[in-house]
Amino acid sequence: MDVQTYIHGVGRRARAAARSIARADTATKNRALKAMAAAIERDAKRLLEANARDLEEAKRNKLDPAMVDRLTLTAKGIAAMADGLRQIAALPDPIGRVTALRKRPSGIRVGRMRVPLGVVAIIYESRPNVTADAAGLCVKSGNAAILRGGSEAIQSNQAIAACVHAGLKTAGLPEDVVQVIEITDRAAVGELVTMRDTVDVIVPRGGKSLIERLMRESRIPMIKHLHGVCHTYIDDKADLKMAIRVADNAKTQRLGTCNTMETLLVARGIARKVLPPLCRIYAGKGIELRGDDEVRRIVPGMKPATEDDWYTEYLDAILSVRVVKDLDEAMEHIANYGSQHTDAIVTGDKARAQRFLREVDSSSVMVNASTRFADGYEYGLGAEVGISTDKLHARGPVGLEGLTSLKWVVLGTGQIRK
Repeated sequence: MDVQTYIHGVGRRARAAARSIARADTATKNRALKAMAAAIERDAKRLLEANARDLEEAKRNKLDPAMVDRLTLTAKGIAAMADGLRQIAALPDPIGRVTALRKRPSGIRVGRMRVPLGVVAIIYESRPNVTADAAGLCVKSGNAAILRGGSEAIQSNQAIAACVHAGLKTAGLPEDVVQVIEITDRAAVGELVTMRDTVDVIVPRGGKSLIERLMRESRIPMIKHLHGVCHTYIDDKADLKMAIRVADNAKTQRLGTCNTMETLLVARGIARKVLPPLCRIYAGKGIELRGDDEVRRIVPGMKPATEDDWYTEYLDAILSVRVVKDLDEAMEHIANYGSQHTDAIVTGDKARAQRFLREVDSSSVMVNASTRFADGYEYGLGAEVGISTDKLHARGPVGLEGLTSLKWVVLGTGQIRK
């Protein structure tokens, strides 16, 4: 079977399955999610074995370390997948919820109802956990899902898909509610993003090159972020120990994620106190530092930062560091170089914290917390299908509500318009 025939068949089955999952009640969807979680726990050994095969292939193909890191499944990660599915099951079901119901002078009552988007196609690289997360969120929000993982994770994704299908079967739902593309041909993606008759929205999760390609080729609306140039600004009113702890975690807790800090901004008034001990911590963890002239005078020996560094999402053991005059200069830097993903301030000044929250135009803005918290699981969404830096239709980590739309509903008692 050729790629076009295969992908269009997937689309048709997804459209049919979307009607089944859209009318499923909350208890049925939750039963499916809990059964998926149980299957993942039961088959943990098989999932690790499949992932080991993917990792072996990744080493042969000399994948970069950040991608290998995202590809790797651990026992802890598998437990988190199962826990995420149970968290999604525990969340309120948004589908069918009517809000803002109000009576009009005509006597009709008008409100808005949450409804599924329909068929959601998620295109992602490396991260096998996305298979479980996306499946769970789509099922709970009443959507059919088409999941296209990268070729580097094909064994892992198929193993997780088997657990997802087992859960759907237990709940009496069609397996076509969640379909994982079985072919690795890149042409499958090109075909998928043009299928306007069967796919309602595309969610890309991957590197900049993948998302740039989809922005060029897709004829379907997308929920996306292009890259994550995340900042932490240490204000001169910050608690020193807190600032060091937060800035250390924001960069070193995990290097290859979109919410990892890539640029550290430090107020001039605290720079000589915070930079030497913080840079020693970074050096001890193998982080290459690139600083502006003022930073390099305070901490000699680091590489000079170039103009390109301020725009760069490294996803690696590299950090750009700049001294700024004050909050205004920090926010100006973020506005010029940031990607509207996640930015944080460390400060003890409530007024400055409020200004940062109001004025920094990013999908997640934080006070006295690591940027690594910008995540659907950490936000209590159970999981996420991705992070959006768009302003329509969803922004930030995309959970259940981000996978729904609103329609108007009108309740009458026989009214006619005069």
